[in-house]
Amino acid sequence: MTILSDRWIRNEARHSGMIEPFVEQQQRDGCISYGLSSYGYDARVADEFKIFTNVDNAVVDPKNFSSNSFVDRKADVCVIPPNSFVLARTVEYFRIPRDVLVICLGKSTYARCGIIVNVTPLEPEWEGHVTLEFSNTTPLPAKVYANEGACQFLFLKGNEPCERSYADRSGKYMGQRGVTLPKL
Repeated sequence: MTILSDRWIRNEARHSGMIEPFVEQQQRDGCISYGLSSYGYDARVADEFKIFTNVDNAVVDPKNFSSNSFVDRKADVCVIPPNSFVLARTVEYFRIPRDVLVICLGKSTYARCGIIVNVTPLEPEWEGHVTLEFSNTTPLPAKVYANEGACQFLFLKGNEPCERSYADRSGKYMGQRGVTLPKL
């Protein structure tokens, strides 16, 4: 697999709508940076948050997930409780080509504050808003800022198109919009 450059990312975004909206260069004026970088794209977090709460003493079960474990907020800033997490989504909508796999890493600004950003790989021919998970590993409340950089996506080109893509197998998170909870 080869990591793809800013030229390739820009060309795909312009001609195939791979990333919408697309920001052609890093923006950083008083914010956590976002936009096109040398070998990746720094996506922004939208202003929709699902804050994990354990008011009802729920058990987190990926096979039987309860939306009652979350409080919805729409805001420019989200405060994550200590040792907890928040689900959010990217501002950008992604459309991944058939011969590309995308891996996501958290921004160093958040990592240095004990905030971990977790995202699973974006598989070939997957599309949608990316659901982001921000974990606050500290014993203090932590802030996440909407419409600012959240994570960096790295685009890896396979040696050939895959036999069966995410779209081919009708993946359960295909075309997701908004913050999407676990599905079975």
